Amino acid sequence: MKKFRIQIKAYDYAADFQISADDNREAIEKAILDKIGQKDVKWEKDGFNNSSRRKWITYEEVINDSRPIHYKEVLGTRVATGTPEGGQI
Repeated sequence: MKKFRIQIKAYDYAADFQISADDNREAIEKAILDKIGQKDVKWEKDGFNNSSRRKWITYEEVINDSRPIHYKEVLGTRVATGTPEGGQI
């Protein structure tokens, strides 16, 4: 089981929450539906963008790693390249 951060934006509302699921599409979808079905998701009015026409769900794995993140510049944008192996800098 892994922990995932889920972000949903639809119909001018947004939700941001975490779930635990196996790392496959079916397990993640089921965990999202279970969380929504339990009414544990806090929906907030999203007036920033016109999400009444756009709907999307994103997810990313949550990793609690205390090692420093390395960055590099790619095409003028600073991006994370990962953490050092074994905590070495």
